[in-house]
Formats: sequence, C-alpha cells, structure tokens
Amino acid sequence: MTLTKPLAKQVSVSSAIPAQAGIGLRSQHHRDALNQPIRPAWLEVHSENYFGNGGIPLRDLEAIRVDYPISLHGVGMSLGSVDPLNRQHLRQLRDLIQRIEPGLVSEHLSWSAFGGRYLNDLLPLPYTDETLAHLVARISQAQDYLGRPLLIENPSSYLEYGFSSYTESEFLNELARRCGCGILLDVNNLYVSCVNHGWQAADYLSAIAADKVGEIHLAGHTVNQFGEQSILIDTHNAPVSDAVWQLYQTAIQRFGCRPTLIEWDADLPPWPVLVAEAAKADRFMEQAYAQAA
Repeated sequence: MTLTKPLAKQVSVSSAIPAQAGIGLRSQHHRDALNQPIRPAWLEVHSENYFGNGGIPLRDLEAIRVDYPISLHGVGMSLGSVDPLNRQHLRQLRDLIQRIEPGLVSEHLSWSAFGGRYLNDLLPLPYTDETLAHLVARISQAQDYLGRPLLIENPSSYLEYGFSSYTESEFLNELARRCGCGILLDVNNLYVSCVNHGWQAADYLSAIAADKVGEIHLAGHTVNQFGEQSILIDTHNAPVSDAVWQLYQTAIQRFGCRPTLIEWDADLPPWPVLVAEAAKADRFMEQAYAQAA
C-alpha cells in the first residue's frame, strides 16, 4: 500500500503546521480523529508506529491526513549513539515522509542504542565539544538523507554529567546553528529537568535562540517521593500541571506563538479531554496574540 499521487491529491488540508494547538494521536483515538466533530488544528504521531508498507494503522493515518496537518515525531533514531545511523530506520522514515507529507519532523537530543541493542528510554548526553561535533555530523547526515531539516527536542533528565562544558540551552543553540536543525522545546521536559537539577527555567528560556524554536510540547508528569526527597518523572499520564502552564505562558511571551502539542501516552483519557487541553493552550496563545497587538 502506498500513498500514490492520485490519492495524495485528495488531501484537503495543507501540510503546514499552524501556530495553534494539536494533539499527540495514539491508535486508540484513530476513529475519534476521523469521526468526532470537535477537532484540534493538527495531529502528531510517533513515526515508528507507521513504518512498513501496509496495515490498519498506516491506512488510518493516510485517511486522517486527508483532514489534518500531520507532524512526525521520532523516538528511535538514537542520534547521540556511537553506533552508525540505522539506514533501515532512515529509509522507513523517508518513505513515511513521502507518503504522509508531514509539516514537521522531529527527534530527540538523546541516545538509546549501543552495539545494535536498543534501550526503551531516551538517555542523556554530556554537553561537550566532542558530543556537539558528533551530533552535528549525524544530524547533518540524517537531514541530507531525508531532504529536510529536523527539530531536535530537549530531553527530560534525572541525572546529568559533571564534565559537561555547555548548558543544555547553549548546546541546543550551537547544534541548531551548526547543522541547520530547529529546536522542539518541550516545556514539561524543561520543567522536570529544572526541578530535578536545580536549574533556573527563566534563565533557560532566556538563553534559547527564539528563531530556532519551531514547535512546543506540553505534557503531564509524576512526582516520586523518596523520604524527604522528590524527583519528577516525565510520564505523560496526566494533565499539564499548573506550573508547566505558567512556564508555557512565559515561553510564548518570549518566542511568540508556536505550534503547540498536547502529549499524553499513558492512562490515555477520552478524546474530549485531549481536545480540552489543546483548547486551553489555544486560549493562552490568543492572549499572547492580544497582548502583542
């Protein structure tokens, strides 16, 4: 099954992702996306869930693409690994891009594979000159193969390397400058990392190059208590917290309105709950537009 040119012409909406709120689409909500009258402005899917040449998920996505702009968000490229880039993964992603015509394609500032073995997590990197050169080469290689720039997402992290020579915001800026990628700013990840490491979120936002931010993510997190200590875990299983909403308002005041995604991956709620979260993000963007007018 392929999205042939005649089928592609049936797509009724542009591929461009608007500066409005969208929803991270999971398979449980494919029917809702197609049939519910209340819809978000756009949808984002995990690329790897639609690799291959057929099947119900891909057929659904092709049908959904007729009515929605789609963003592809990857979790398996392992850009920070020292393993060679997985050519099969890149080929499958390129095929999906040609089939779905997404408005944005993104990946993570992380690594998840070593020696051909994949870990089910997005692991942190040391922010050093060596890591920077390594990532610039690999992202450039991926972008050249895919024929388009990537957005790179800041990770949530629970440990950090003591020998890093860049802050995370400095590292992302330099990465974007050297290889032409953009930044996907996950505000929940930023909040989680700031609380866990004692970073200052305002300083992080002030340091990020505004013109490089192409998309924003919002999600819920969990607080784990260990005696008198606590750690935030990026679980994507709850509504966006008040603290993250406040940080989001600060972000769009600094960067302007950007395509904003509601991510929810575990304990998935009904479609109307996701639509309501997206509507809340839209209201904050409308306020930002009004203040800027």
